[in-house]
This record gives sequence, C-alpha cells and structure tokens, in this order.
Amino acid sequence: MTEKEIKICESAQARADAFLAAELNVARNQALNLIKSGLVSLNGKPLTKPSAKLNLGDVLRIKFEQSEQNAAKFEAEFEVPIIYEDEDLLVLNKPANLVVHPAPSVKEPTLVDWLGAKGFLLSNLSGQSRAGIVHRLDKGTSGAIVVAKNNAAHAALSSQLSDKSMGRIYLALTDLPLKQNCTVWRAIGRNPANRLKKAIVPDGRAAKSAFANLLFSEFDGPAQSKNAGVNLIAAKLFTGRTHQIRVHLASLNRHILGDALYGFKSEKDKIARVMLHAYGLYFTHPRTGGQMSFVAPIRDDFSEILLSKFSKENIDEKIDFMGLSELFSHCDEWMRII
Repeated sequence: MTEKEIKICESAQARADAFLAAELNVARNQALNLIKSGLVSLNGKPLTKPSAKLNLGDVLRIKFEQSEQNAAKFEAEFEVPIIYEDEDLLVLNKPANLVVHPAPSVKEPTLVDWLGAKGFLLSNLSGQSRAGIVHRLDKGTSGAIVVAKNNAAHAALSSQLSDKSMGRIYLALTDLPLKQNCTVWRAIGRNPANRLKKAIVPDGRAAKSAFANLLFSEFDGPAQSKNAGVNLIAAKLFTGRTHQIRVHLASLNRHILGDALYGFKSEKDKIARVMLHAYGLYFTHPRTGGQMSFVAPIRDDFSEILLSKFSKENIDEKIDFMGLSELFSHCDEWMRII
C-alpha cells in the first residue's frame, strides 16, 4: 500500500470530496469511493464525511490499496491482444463489439470480465465493476485502451486524461470526405428524441474533436455497402464524451460506415460494425515519467475494406503515427466549426 500526503495551503474552505477530485484529477465519484473505503484521513483521523470542510494547514493522507483480482461475472471465451504490459499498466487492442465494463443492461462478457478471467491484478479506484478502466471505448469501436493495474497508476493516468497530456488518435471509414481538415467545438448531450443517441445540444457538455482527410476513393455502390466510396479520416479527441466522434461527424453530414445509429440503414450488404478504430495512444508512464506511445494494429475487417480501395503502401504512409501526431499538432490552425 502506498500513501500520498496533501497539506492544505489555501484558506478558502472546500469540501473534502471536491478537493480530492481536483487534487488527484479524478472524477468526484472516484474521490467518494476513496473516502467511503476508509482510505482517506484528515489530520490523522479517518475522514468519514465527504462534505467535511478543509481549512488552511489541514493534512490529508490518501492510501492507495494494492490491486485486487477481479472476479469475472461472465465467462470470457475470447482473446484480447496485449500490445504492452508492465507492473503498472496494460495497453490492449480491444476487439469491436466488446463492451468495456459491466452495467445492469449488459448481458454479455465485457473487457473487465476478460481481465478478471485472466487473473490480472487491477486498480479499484473506480470500483470493482470498472476495475482497471481509465478510459472507455464504445462497444463497436476497436483499438487501443490503457488499463491500470494499481490505484497510483490509475490516478496518474486519469490526471493525464484530464489535463490532455494523454492523447488518442482514431481512424474512421466514412461515406464522404471532409470538405477540409477541421476542428469541431460543439456541445454534446442526450438526444431528446432517442435515449440511445447523443446529439448536439446548446446545454450539453463541451466537446472538441479534430478531423483530417487521409484517403478517398470514388463512390461505386450503395451507402453502407462494401462497394461504397470509402474515405479514410483521422480524428483526435480533446474531450471524451460518449459517441463524440460519431456525433460530431454526423453534425457535418458525414457518417462512419457501419454506423446504423448515426448513419444509414440498408437492407443488404450492411457492414457488420462501426468502422472506427482507436489507432494510437500516448501518455507519460506513471512510475518512470517516460513518454510512451502505442499503435493498435488495424483489425482485419477494417483492413479488408481499406485494402479493397487503396494500396498497402499508400495506407501505411498515411497512417504513420509520427506523421499523424505532426498533422494534429497544427489542428488549431484548421477551420473551426462551432
């Protein structure tokens, strides 16, 4: 078990849970979990009230428990490729159509179930149902996801996610090309007409995405079929709203192939899943401080469509991760859509 000590250096009274969430750069419910689990003390005594006011000179101590082996709710009879592993974290290439963590509505094995079945020791900062999960991917999205093995790593990675020093670059196959590279600043909230969908709404949560054209082939078949025109775009997230890339693209009248929720439905030749792949991920290692970046190889179904339209050499050139990182370093100069 490791400990972190924080001395209150401001005179303004703040709630303990709000202060912890801000100081550790974690969600308020994660701070509440720490307090409710008896892992936080105030001036040497257990902190039991999340609403307790903190004063100048107070000392908080936070204990980070050892990781736990999470019990799988369902048998996970599938494999998830491991891109990287050390004592603090895992980087995985999540298959498409795999839910990341359990929920009351989920009646199938999840990534958390697979982690439990494999016997990984995981952080419990977000609770056992989300053991190890620092960030999520939509069920239909494949690609790179980082998993924390201990709470110290989880807190550090969550902090990077919050301050944007952790970055994620996606690849998507769309029906039409972008008019030009752009950044989209449009708030996202619940769709008032469909509880399964999100939408651009004035009172939604702030959301920012950047999009860049990479490759485009001519239209030669019905939308949502494997013979349709294919546009390969790259996307970078600066916030992490549910369905963010799909919603922002739909607001531009661009749709990801296979996305029946935000795109088109067809009677035949329907692509089996949303063609969105979390391709690259970079962050600072929580223990060593070293800069790390990872690429999740494109899944076979995604690759099959790409290779039917473009040469492997052309694809490899366009999806070079260093090149994509350089491309997005200039995204604030692109057209801004609000």
